Amino acid sequence: MNRHCDIICFSLSRWDSAISSPALALAIEFARNNRVFFVEHPFSWKDYAGMRNDAQVIKRKKALLQGKDIYANPPSLPANLTVVTPKLTIPVNFLSPGGAYNALSKINDKIVLKAIRQVIRDYQVKDFIYLNFFDPYFVRSLPADIKPLYTIYQSMDDITQVAYSNRHGSRLEAEIVRNFDFTLCTSKELTRLMSVHSPRSYFHPNAADIDIFKRAAVEVLPRPVELQGIDKPIIGYTGSIEYRSDFELLKKIAEYHNDKILFLVGPIQGDEHKAVGLDKMPNVIFAGPRKITELPNYLQFFDCVIIPFKKNTLTKSIYPLKINEYLAAGKPVIATHFSEDIYTFRDVAYVVDSHEEFLQTIDRSIAENNEARKQARMQVASTNTWTARVEQFWQILERGKN
Repeated sequence: MNRHCDIICFSLSRWDSAISSPALALAIEFARNNRVFFVEHPFSWKDYAGMRNDAQVIKRKKALLQGKDIYANPPSLPANLTVVTPKLTIPVNFLSPGGAYNALSKINDKIVLKAIRQVIRDYQVKDFIYLNFFDPYFVRSLPADIKPLYTIYQSMDDITQVAYSNRHGSRLEAEIVRNFDFTLCTSKELTRLMSVHSPRSYFHPNAADIDIFKRAAVEVLPRPVELQGIDKPIIGYTGSIEYRSDFELLKKIAEYHNDKILFLVGPIQGDEHKAVGLDKMPNVIFAGPRKITELPNYLQFFDCVIIPFKKNTLTKSIYPLKINEYLAAGKPVIATHFSEDIYTFRDVAYVVDSHEEFLQTIDRSIAENNEARKQARMQVASTNTWTARVEQFWQILERGKN
């Protein structure tokens, strides 16, 4: 197995997304030893119409409209990692399954394949692995002229549980899993689900940028402006605030712990937080999204951190990226018992079964916090790095090819 071959990634995320991306984290780690070409999820004409004045679109304008300047080497990324932006595609998700959808999808595939062929030609790519990060809407099988050593699909969420993605995603994901050589799954539940379509489905969980997050535990960091002047204990959360979040639980936390601040860092999707009145509560602060490198500054001043996910079919398949980020920062973690994977952290995190237990465990986690517990958390996180995940990746390929 040539571990130094090139890697062409096709990703559902983009390199400059406001939400941290496991796909990009893996690509960055691969770039330590491999040339990596990170082909971004295409913008559609609908995206362009709504985002034409957005900085993300403006800097990609030539690539999107003319297919020019499709390569970027952002200084924040390794020199060995090249970002590739395909031209604009046709919005098709609103269509019903059938002839029109299939015909327009083929056009979209041609747009993506043109960018991939250009990468192969311009960079004289020969031996390479093709890796699709959770984007089954494009190129579910490669044409005969594109011949990677292996095709690999990564499943990151239960695609059946979100109406928008389920409209086409479930059948398309089943197709790509059947067609590709390997499927990597970020949770044990996903591994079981994908094994129905391919025997070469393997558990390959998320990790964390440990070196970034352990700064909260080992350095003295500046206190963020929003936290200055707060003299109460702080219950913290970092991550997307959306359909997986248990907003009723969050409201109960704010009410029960009115002597503390509930501080939420991350982008908000939808209005569920308003529906329960969370935005009107005096001890709740929404800080908005922050860059991943800014998160340790917040974590250092949190007294405990939470993963307040709903317990349902969707979250059953989640291995949360943030558990290792929190542990690397040395913080007491309280999580709902939403998945088999979160329960594996019960020795270093408080995994609870009810709202009542969650509320009571917050005070317990703060009272029980000490240096020994902090070091135990950091030790567990240190085994869940992206470096370790890349090594596991190569081991899976080496085992699976036999």
